[in-house]
Amino acid sequence: MLKRTITYTDFNDNVISEVYYFNISNSELIEFNVQFEGGAQAFFNRIVEAQDGKVIIEQFKKLILFAYGQKSEDGKRFVKSDELRQEFSQTNAFDALFMDLATNADSAAQFVNGVIPKDLAAKVKAMTPQDKPTGPPMPPSKV
Repeated sequence: MLKRTITYTDFNDNVISEVYYFNISNSELIEFNVQFEGGAQAFFNRIVEAQDGKVIIEQFKKLILFAYGQKSEDGKRFVKSDELRQEFSQTNAFDALFMDLATNADSAAQFVNGVIPKDLAAKVKAMTPQDKPTGPPMPPSKV
């Protein structure tokens, strides 16, 4: 799970810093595999390989909203819904995060590493430099 503080200016011109949470569980990664054409591997490859800004923007928006949710106070649940995603997408916090990820490759890689399951992130981190893909880590194709 990624806990990220986002600073933005709201629609009343107030500068606000709030904590937001993003996560993709193992079961969601499987869902991600079937939801997006070519699976998760192809989804991440499209982000890395896209020379077309439109493709990069579309893919990052999908990723951010897929991973967004709200952690329950007791920490037992991570709540996601289309309504929560839509509400978040209408905020300047979303806009600030989106612009950061779309324009900063290091920030984008950190985001992906933070939202994917920790065991997968550890496997990617353990790879030798020649084994690592360029750009954000790729989920294994067998998922």
